[in-house]
Amino acid sequence: MNQVQGSSRVLAIIGDPVEHSLSPVMHNAAITALGFDAVYVALKTPAAALHHVLSACEAVGIAGNITIPHKLAITNLLIRITSLAKELGCVNTVWQEDGRLVGDNTDVGGVGDVAKELRCDGPWLVAGTGGAARSVVAAARDEGVPVLITSRSTKKALDLAAWGKELGADARADDGTPVRTAINATPLGMNDGEPLPITTERLKDCRHAIDLVYHKGNTDWVNQCSKMGITAVDGRALLVAQGVRSFERFFPGAKAPREIMKAAVELHLM
Repeated sequence: MNQVQGSSRVLAIIGDPVEHSLSPVMHNAAITALGFDAVYVALKTPAAALHHVLSACEAVGIAGNITIPHKLAITNLLIRITSLAKELGCVNTVWQEDGRLVGDNTDVGGVGDVAKELRCDGPWLVAGTGGAARSVVAAARDEGVPVLITSRSTKKALDLAAWGKELGADARADDGTPVRTAINATPLGMNDGEPLPITTERLKDCRHAIDLVYHKGNTDWVNQCSKMGITAVDGRALLVAQGVRSFERFFPGAKAPREIMKAAVELHLM
């Protein structure tokens, strides 16, 4: 990492929990590779403190990323958000314009990038109903594939499906239809011993699995999917894909060093 000094620009990931995040590792590797005078840090931010932290960031020029549980709440606290972020009601990237923070969603494009790289076909099945799941539904719309939604709460699954239809997606609550791609958009898998987000029985026709959670040695769900012959990746794939898009928001005109960012993440998850 470059030496941090008084002139260094500060970037941050804001969330709670945030200790597990590899965004600092990934972005600092990119910053060092390009020789920028900047540093990327983690800011643990409870929900009650979000407004105050954002105000402080605006005051001192900090930009960065937003993670759970703030991706939805932050949309009402920014002076401007992009049309995509407004559609989703979900922001994961913020930067400064004229001393104020503005927001975008790079998760949608990131999910699309991963799906294209894996050549994922539809229908998709997504577990979860939060901000990450919204991004998956929007990506399914952009990719032109149907998406089914599963959740422990039937009402939340139905509500997200209705929201997806308004967005223009072919979305519905999970009805057991065979799927070709499964995506975990819940936090399950972040810690050892947690239940699988989608049971292996539901995946008998599945060809691809994308876990938005990352864990050393892959998550249990990714490992189980791999044993079934499913091509599966954990959250490091999306972390890098959306990170590249975020980095280029932070440093307009710069090309993010994708392979260096990917290598930094892989090293820490070996």
